[in-house]
Amino acid sequence: MAKALANLGRRERQIMDVIVRKPRASVADVLAELPDPPTYSAVRGMLRLLEDKGYVRHEWDGPRFVYVATADPARLREDAVSHLVETFFDNSLESAMVALLDHKERKLSRDELERLAKLIDKARKSGGRK
Repeated sequence: MAKALANLGRRERQIMDVIVRKPRASVADVLAELPDPPTYSAVRGMLRLLEDKGYVRHEWDGPRFVYVATADPARLREDAVSHLVETFFDNSLESAMVALLDHKERKLSRDELERLAKLIDKARKSGGRK
């Protein structure tokens, strides 16, 4: 994938969100999951644009096309996190982590807290950024 997801417009990012969640998505699949969905033809056109830009490719699945992201899912997650941190947390990873840990609707389990503590220890031992 040549470009970051951050370079996409709002609707293109929404479509990519669907394709990442559903690794093989038809136009109808995408349309069903979009908030305030446009027409079927508009979604088909946006998928064609995303394909031209290199973000997705299509495959035949019986009588229809299904669309698949061209990038590795791990790369897409990393790109999404980078965009989130840059856009909403002034590029501060610490601020983003504090906001996530302080999220009132979802508390972490003991196992999750333990895994996070190990990752923090590992980052501390590797020196982190100065």
